[in-house]
Amino acid sequence: MGFFDKIKRAFTGEEPKEQVQTQEEERYDKGLEKSREGFGAKLNALFANFRSVDEDFFEELEETLIEADVGFDVAMKISEALREEVKLQNAKKQDDVSKVIVQKLVEIYEAEGQDENNALNYAAEGPTVMLFVGVNGVGKTTTIGKLAHRYQTEGKKVLMVAADTFRAGAIQQLVEWGKRVDVPVVAKPEKSDPASVVFDAVQKAKQEDYDIVLVDTAGRLQNKVNLMKELEKISRVITREIPDGPHEVLLALDATTGQNALIQAKQFQEVTQVTGIVLTKLDGTARGGIVLAIRNDLHIPVKLVGLGEKMDDLRDFNPEEFVYGLFKGLVTGEASTDADSEEVEVSQEAPVETDTADEVPETETEEAEVTAENKTAE
Repeated sequence: MGFFDKIKRAFTGEEPKEQVQTQEEERYDKGLEKSREGFGAKLNALFANFRSVDEDFFEELEETLIEADVGFDVAMKISEALREEVKLQNAKKQDDVSKVIVQKLVEIYEAEGQDENNALNYAAEGPTVMLFVGVNGVGKTTTIGKLAHRYQTEGKKVLMVAADTFRAGAIQQLVEWGKRVDVPVVAKPEKSDPASVVFDAVQKAKQEDYDIVLVDTAGRLQNKVNLMKELEKISRVITREIPDGPHEVLLALDATTGQNALIQAKQFQEVTQVTGIVLTKLDGTARGGIVLAIRNDLHIPVKLVGLGEKMDDLRDFNPEEFVYGLFKGLVTGEASTDADSEEVEVSQEAPVETDTADEVPETETEEAEVTAENKTAE
């Protein structure tokens, strides 16, 4: 059963046939536990403060979603969509409203990723060259080491390249990873020209029939002009030797930094042509919602995710398993509480088909809607 089928069946209350969880599903389930619990806790806190779905509720919902790192634009889309959905679905219980929120998040995520390719690109023949960019401390070098181990385990001939020649210890760090996973590293002394290191590596890869070349680069965003020139020079060197390379320019982002990761991604887009994102440390944060913001705001595909500390916990990104792992407790009832069954007053219900003396005149309703729109705009 596909992911969106699982989600949609959960929304309709249909119980899928009992299935054994695959190893990959277990990885995503465990890796997203903190994010799933954190998002559920935020929704529970929201409902604890409100007993009616009114304008104050929607304002608080927007703040809650932004705090969950789904991004400002996504939060606004959810809020506007929910105003209609709550009315149409006549949702009176907390878990009903919660499911509508998650359903709209899933629908937006699915729509924004229609043409997205989350698979890594490889050379049709000859070496595949992947550049890794990102600021210091995001797990870039660790990602390269783990990926080298994976490819080597698959029987590929792998070469790592220490082209971050300016950061103290960066070269030695990659060399240590090379020893750990038994993969050769092309390196030169500190302060060497990074492009010359890459040139030597590409020559070696071509002459000795390497399958994969993983290049570590500097992440000095504080000097964008120099970084841009450096990455352009490295790319030119690669393309001159391998016309269709580099085959990937992967930006490593630390998931624990939330919206700061989104800011870094936008800055790196100004510096180089990023083809994919590696989202590290996803298991150590409650901010997994950042993937939704990345897809909605940047339209850069996430290609690899770090779901744990083990060598094989660097996984190809599976958007279906990710979103199901992030939201499943909120749509399947796993995280439900007694409070979830409490009814909330929906202040924007359709008019009742009986005449009452205290009905709100149509003009007042229109005025209230204008006021609500102004509050949202503010």
